[in-house]
Amino acid sequence: MNKKLFLGLFLAFGLLSMPTKANDTEPDAFEQPRENSTLEAYNRAAFTFNNYFYHYLLMPVSRGYRNITTPSIRRSVRNSLDNIYEPVSTGNYILQGNLKETGVTLARFAINSTLGLFGLFDVAEGWGLKKNPTSFDETFAKWCIPDGPYLVLPFLGSSTPRAATGMGLGFVFDPIFWGTRHDANISDKFAYGYAGIQAITYMEANMDFLNDLEKNSVDYYTAVRSAYMQYRKNMGCRSSDDVINSTASYDFDFDME
Repeated sequence: MNKKLFLGLFLAFGLLSMPTKANDTEPDAFEQPRENSTLEAYNRAAFTFNNYFYHYLLMPVSRGYRNITTPSIRRSVRNSLDNIYEPVSTGNYILQGNLKETGVTLARFAINSTLGLFGLFDVAEGWGLKKNPTSFDETFAKWCIPDGPYLVLPFLGSSTPRAATGMGLGFVFDPIFWGTRHDANISDKFAYGYAGIQAITYMEANMDFLNDLEKNSVDYYTAVRSAYMQYRKNMGCRSSDDVINSTASYDFDFDME
């Protein structure tokens, strides 16, 4: 496996785990498990490092990307990236035993890759085939595999052991990897380009929310951790008691749209 390709795409997929918008910025509106003090010290150090990286490199580049493109161009880029990911969603829906969504994602990939000009246009959406991506992380959640503690990964941001494992598998089964791995030279070029486009695209979509959250938070690290872990509480394996006793007073929307 090409190490440069691995690092590049792993960075790109890590950005998918970042929250996009919120209805409230109060960080402690629901109960969370206490962090181990040693783990929290590491997480805060990694969080600070990532924050510098985002603010001084990734956000300025993403802001420039926003300034020189139109919303329709950015939408087409996102559509194309989402289309590349559809086969991964299809495989995970098979593992989750969801035959309906398996068929939908397969149809979406076929339609958008052809009539949608390699995914630049979401033709399938207009035909009633709604975009509903899933991941190995969600598959593990459906299988009731424990999530593990909150982790901040360098460059990748918020994660957990289960989420990190899911991201790694998402890379391994990514169509770009399989389509270019036969030629190391081509693979390297695609790795840097693909990772860069994904990183810039998703940061452009997220940066307004992140800036607002940072501005309105007493403790930015705690606010991000709370948003991320609240989202994960709603994933996969939950009993009926969990649903009935849910007391969250606000809701976070993690859809890219």
